[in-house]
Amino acid sequence: MIFIDYVMLVVSALLLIIAFLAVSEKKLIKSVIFLSALSMLSVVSFVIMKAPDVALTEAVIGSGLVTSLFVFTLLSFKKGVAE
Repeated sequence: MIFIDYVMLVVSALLLIIAFLAVSEKKLIKSVIFLSALSMLSVVSFVIMKAPDVALTEAVIGSGLVTSLFVFTLLSFKKGVAE
């Protein structure tokens, strides 16, 4: 095996672990953070697989837009519950 195969094995294992943590987390904000980390690791795996266009799309949409949408929704939801 070459070095890139070992890196891909480590990234794949981290993807599985973080996906499990995102699903099993009780607090929503921590789950959103794990989801963002999962998306960034998928960007790394797409770059390793030589798919930069998919990696760029995942970075912009998955990591940036969806994470900010989830965070703003959680913040507005907590304001509505507090009032």
